[in-house]
Amino acid sequence: MRAAQVMTPDVLSISSDATVFDAAELLVGTGVSAMPVVDGTGRMVGIVSEADLLRRPEIGTEPRKSWLQRVFADDVAAAAEYVTLHSRRVRDVMSKPVITVQEDDTLRHVADVMEKRQVKRVPVMRGDFVVGIVSRANLLQALLSRDPTGAGPHPSDEQIRREIEAAVRKQAWTSPWPTNILVNAGVVHLWGFVPSAAASDAYRVAAENVAGVKKVKNHLRRMPASVGMGI
Repeated sequence: MRAAQVMTPDVLSISSDATVFDAAELLVGTGVSAMPVVDGTGRMVGIVSEADLLRRPEIGTEPRKSWLQRVFADDVAAAAEYVTLHSRRVRDVMSKPVITVQEDDTLRHVADVMEKRQVKRVPVMRGDFVVGIVSRANLLQALLSRDPTGAGPHPSDEQIRREIEAAVRKQAWTSPWPTNILVNAGVVHLWGFVPSAAASDAYRVAAENVAGVKKVKNHLRRMPASVGMGI
């Protein structure tokens, strides 16, 4: 799946010339936690979030620095911090550059970006323009759309058995000892020996993921270590 297939379109945005009060009113009124900031041409130039507006002198939440931090403060950094804390313009308090993805990026890439950059949502771009937002919730919605427990064809027990055997056969954890898979009315019974409890769980999960399986009864037993050592 691609970002464009799961994103939330019609993204709320705010002008870079707007005030922090305008931004706060929009965030509170719409229930979103962040929104893109655009210039006069509609191009995104930043993003403003609840976190960008938390530290404000108007409500007494500006950060306090120790005397040691004040002594060693860099003049340039101090000036930049003053602008961020005291400016009433969104362009001065917004976060930039913005972490984005393209509309044709895969969900794997989107998830990688979110995890690496530790963000909960990313704007989706078409060139220089925002066309949507992908959040963690959108990824969960995509997962739910792939839930196999809906209506569909009901495979036969033999089909289920063959699919489980095929799914297990190509895995590195496949048991070197004999195993058997029996299916009756969609209920799978797993018999035989496996080298570890983890391998037993892997067999169970492989069976659960096959369409048409109603239940898995796992009778697999762990082979004693002495057998594995050839004693």
